[in-house]
Amino acid sequence: MRKWMVWMVVCTAFLAFSPSVSIGAEPRSGGALNFMAPYGGDVMTLDSQRTNRVQDYLIAMNIHRALFKWDAEKNRPVLDLAESMEAADDGVTYTFTFYDNIKFHNGRPFTVDDVIWSYERIMRPEGEISPGMRWIGNIKGADAFGKGEADSIEGLRKIDDLTLRITLKDPVNIAYALYDSSLPILPKEEVEKMGREFGNHPVGLGPFKFDSWTKGSEVVLVKNPDYFEKGRPYLDKVVYRIMPEGAARDLAFRAKDLDATIVGSTQYPGYKNDPEISKNMIEVAEMFTRLMGFHPDYEPFSNKKVRQAINYAINDKLIIEKLLKEKAFNAVGFLPTTSPAFDETAEPYGYDPEKAKQLMKEAGYEDGFEFEAIGTTNEAWGTPVLEALIPFLREINVTIKPVQVEGALLGERVDEKNDFQAFIWSYESGPDPLAALKRWHSGTPANAGNSVVYSNPEYDKLLDQAARTRDEAEKMELLKKADRIFQDDAPIWFFNYNKAIMAHQPWVHGLQPVAVEMMYQDMTNVWVDETSPRAKKK
Repeated sequence: MRKWMVWMVVCTAFLAFSPSVSIGAEPRSGGALNFMAPYGGDVMTLDSQRTNRVQDYLIAMNIHRALFKWDAEKNRPVLDLAESMEAADDGVTYTFTFYDNIKFHNGRPFTVDDVIWSYERIMRPEGEISPGMRWIGNIKGADAFGKGEADSIEGLRKIDDLTLRITLKDPVNIAYALYDSSLPILPKEEVEKMGREFGNHPVGLGPFKFDSWTKGSEVVLVKNPDYFEKGRPYLDKVVYRIMPEGAARDLAFRAKDLDATIVGSTQYPGYKNDPEISKNMIEVAEMFTRLMGFHPDYEPFSNKKVRQAINYAINDKLIIEKLLKEKAFNAVGFLPTTSPAFDETAEPYGYDPEKAKQLMKEAGYEDGFEFEAIGTTNEAWGTPVLEALIPFLREINVTIKPVQVEGALLGERVDEKNDFQAFIWSYESGPDPLAALKRWHSGTPANAGNSVVYSNPEYDKLLDQAARTRDEAEKMELLKKADRIFQDDAPIWFFNYNKAIMAHQPWVHGLQPVAVEMMYQDMTNVWVDETSPRAKKK
């Protein structure tokens, strides 16, 4: 076996990034951080193995730990609980050696048995939601265990208390497979003792311990003095305020009661133009691509030149500027700028109405046509955007008829029934670029993500080749070529990548531009200086 300490090329630089650590500033221990949980009226559970809600994960991720974690600076998953990982040449066998000073919040030392038990719990959820099954399912024997056909997961082998060997069914980048927030390592004794109450009083391995939860109001975490990373965390306390309303967050932030806030499109223009707030803003292209999908069975959309014409006919930059208030980045291909396989040499379609007219003429649709496009009320990727397309498409004699539907119905019509002429939506386009592009592989059915029923043998060949190669640089080049083919075929209108924005007070340091989800802030290295009203006085 060979040591595999770096397995992925460094990603493309972020489109925009204002670092939150002052040059020359020294981290300072102590103090509290008032943060927010903005995605709902409360938290469902802090048992991360039993939820798929971002609102729950963004808090629980600082209570729990897993084999890997997302490194915002490197823009990829890195080892977390393990100090090293060795990969066999077969591409499916990995051996992890864990740190010897890891303890659960109840004081009990961590062992390999905790990983095995946690993964087995995920595969046998006993009627409760366990989204981590899709990640654990690629471990050899996991499916058989989940079905009750085996007493253990064959691909999990304990070498000793701190050494674990994992064997996968198929060769994939194991870091992407096992970093997900739904895969924390939990203490068996606490879970079994508390049952369903574990989600209300979690015990983990993370930098912060659960302190209290006031339903609908806040969750308080306190420093874990036994955390295995020496000198971390810096903060004594993190308070997550449950604040779904942007106006309320804005008032609290301006009153300096919040130390950081997620910025919505309503607040963004004011924050960007504020001479003080604008100095302390972090922006990143999140790994979500907003698009309009074309159904190939609707005759005009079966013609590649028509699809390309629509991309050229729309002034997406103007829509982003006026409607989205610049809270988005123009899309080039499907993969966002923060993807390691983003092609920096690729050019977006751009606004070129004359070229669009020429393509329509060549396609035999000079007189145009009309089509129905379904979407939700979402201002960034819903019917308001569809309505903004009307005057642009009219220039090429195309009439778009926006139809507003509820989110559940949109999902049913697009993913389940494949019943649409066109639709507008936001799709996850990372973090693993191979997995993101496999959505459009001809072997992926419509109800599994290939909603536009895209099929191109050359595209498939590149993805299949990328899946087999062990050389990461070669893999990224193959994926760049595939994304260029997808862009040229234009089975979708390439609209934008979400611009996630966080504003923080000048005394806060260590927050980062997290491309997978801005709110997934690892508080291990976050600290506040002495100017904070919540700083620890010395």
